[in-house]
Amino acid sequence: MHKTNITEETIKTAINRRGGRRFAFENIDASKAALVVIDMQNYFMKPGMAAEVPVARDIVPNINRLASALRKASGKVVWVISTFDEDTYQEWSVLNNLFSDDRRKAMMENLVKGKDGHKLWSGFDVKPSDLHIEKNRYSAFMQGSSNLDAQLKSADIDTVFITGTLTDVCCECSARDAMMMNYKTIMVTDANAASNDDDHNNALNALGRLFVDLYSTDELIMKLGDQHARD
Repeated sequence: MHKTNITEETIKTAINRRGGRRFAFENIDASKAALVVIDMQNYFMKPGMAAEVPVARDIVPNINRLASALRKASGKVVWVISTFDEDTYQEWSVLNNLFSDDRRKAMMENLVKGKDGHKLWSGFDVKPSDLHIEKNRYSAFMQGSSNLDAQLKSADIDTVFITGTLTDVCCECSARDAMMMNYKTIMVTDANAASNDDDHNNALNALGRLFVDLYSTDELIMKLGDQHARD
């Protein structure tokens, strides 16, 4: 698990911008909230894979706990799956300049439907009521990347809990776009994973100063449980 470090400067900046409040979203309507789980696929989780993120395996229990708590509180759980094909690499050709030939080949071989790397990691407690969304860019909310926004709006969702991997890539991109598309956005500090602690913490601190609220799994589950008890 990452050693999460939300700096005093981040907290002070957030409080100043919010007029003395630490959290922008203190009152969460769980029935209008979705747990968005990003890229927790074999390609990013299996030992030996080119894009393996070892810490991603550590956050699986927290994601399962959050999913269970949110379902009990009448919210939605969404599994977002990176899905690339030849058209993706042609339309997003700049990506070819950012990876070596070997890494690009690994992506093309593993993030295609039907491939082992494309599959969701087996350790998750997935339910029939959950949504499954495919995306073809880092951000799940970018126009043309997926139908996530349309699916959430049709379910009357206005709040998203961002989890998954990598904290500083697909999760951060998705969180920024979600906020700018008017979703109340929360990054779950111990349910995101990056390649190392610095990348993880730099992303969380950058987001926490303006774009999102930062909650731990326990803090969020307690908030959901309190609401469930009141209801």
